[in-house]
Amino acid sequence: MFRLKAIHDLTVPLETYMPLWPTNPLLEIKPIGTVARDGYKIEMMSGVTHSGTHIDAPAHMIEDGSTIDEIDPNRFVGTGYCLKIIPDGHHIRSTHLLEKWRDEYDGSIILLETGWYKKRGFTREFQYEFPGLTEDAAEFLIERKVKLIGIDTLGIEPYEGTDFRVHKKLLSKGIPFIEDLYGLDDLEEGKPYFIVALPLKIRGASGSMARVIALEVD
Repeated sequence: MFRLKAIHDLTVPLETYMPLWPTNPLLEIKPIGTVARDGYKIEMMSGVTHSGTHIDAPAHMIEDGSTIDEIDPNRFVGTGYCLKIIPDGHHIRSTHLLEKWRDEYDGSIILLETGWYKKRGFTREFQYEFPGLTEDAAEFLIERKVKLIGIDTLGIEPYEGTDFRVHKKLLSKGIPFIEDLYGLDDLEEGKPYFIVALPLKIRGASGSMARVIALEVD
């Protein structure tokens, strides 16, 4: 029986008109029932499935790729590690990963902290100039058979990569990834955590919002 020592919530709160991928419609959450008037409180939400902290499934970029409901839930839970990366401009290269890599990271969940989430806002810097993986960094992670990747930016690769080569490289290998993580500085680099990153089970969807937590357990 394990003992739960701490829970770290790595999820961006969903709210109306929050910053998202620049070309996505803004999320809207509005009350349609109140306790005083209706006897219950309820909201209506309108937006894309890739809003806030979310997971991209292969179907997002790969024709006939797995949809979010078709992915084995084992892919979304397991031992994970946070790597604290100082990007080279907009780029996280294989050399950044190699210099921090340990054998026990192979086959695990890898969360990449750049600190970008602290810049959150409707600024060009936050929405367009965020860092992300280069193709060689993606290949490095594929070779090490990681099961899930996460990053604290709006995209797994820089916005300048409008051909989405990194998306396609990872998703074509069946590796989903989490975008727009929050609060990764609460995690200790290289320390094992039990990661739970469960998307909504939306039939046929290319991705889904997710609640992502890191558990410290004995």
